[in-house]
Amino acid sequence: MRKVENEILDLIEMRWSPRAFSDEKVALEEIYALIEAASLAPSCFNEQPWRFIVFYDDDQVEKLKGFLSDKNKLWNKSVRTYILILTKKHFDHDRKDNKWAEFDSGTAWGFLSLEAERRGLITHAMAGFARNAVIQHLDIHEDFTPIALIAVGKYGDVNLLDEIFKSSEKSSERLPYKKLIIEKKFTD
Repeated sequence: MRKVENEILDLIEMRWSPRAFSDEKVALEEIYALIEAASLAPSCFNEQPWRFIVFYDDDQVEKLKGFLSDKNKLWNKSVRTYILILTKKHFDHDRKDNKWAEFDSGTAWGFLSLEAERRGLITHAMAGFARNAVIQHLDIHEDFTPIALIAVGKYGDVNLLDEIFKSSEKSSERLPYKKLIIEKKFTD
């Protein structure tokens, strides 16, 4: 577990992005619960710009793996479920660009990952996939942009990972929170 200076929610402190996935299938009801947790995230004007495509059927999962980057293919061999997070580019109420959509969808991802942690599941969000090809092959409407692909499952055997990943299969260090604060003041 990471070291923190302040008392924070254990789920936040424990959550990380493993690569050692078991090949055990997670119940679809569990996936739906993760999405429901994500749906409770706050958003600008309550727009809720996030949408999810679940890849659960084995043939669809295998097809999706073909769109992963070469490096991600190395550790995704055992993954049995994916969630693609899309963000809606425009507000419903006025059709203007929603400049906060990705921020809001990222918050939804955070809620999803914490609910997964609570349920004893692991998640790993990836940007390393052929985004434009996925848009084309899935015929994703132009109002939506895929922002991340999430592997979901149970923790597996680290010894089955490719050698290049074994040493990094642990929670990563974080900058001390005090280094994240930028001190600025308004001038006259």
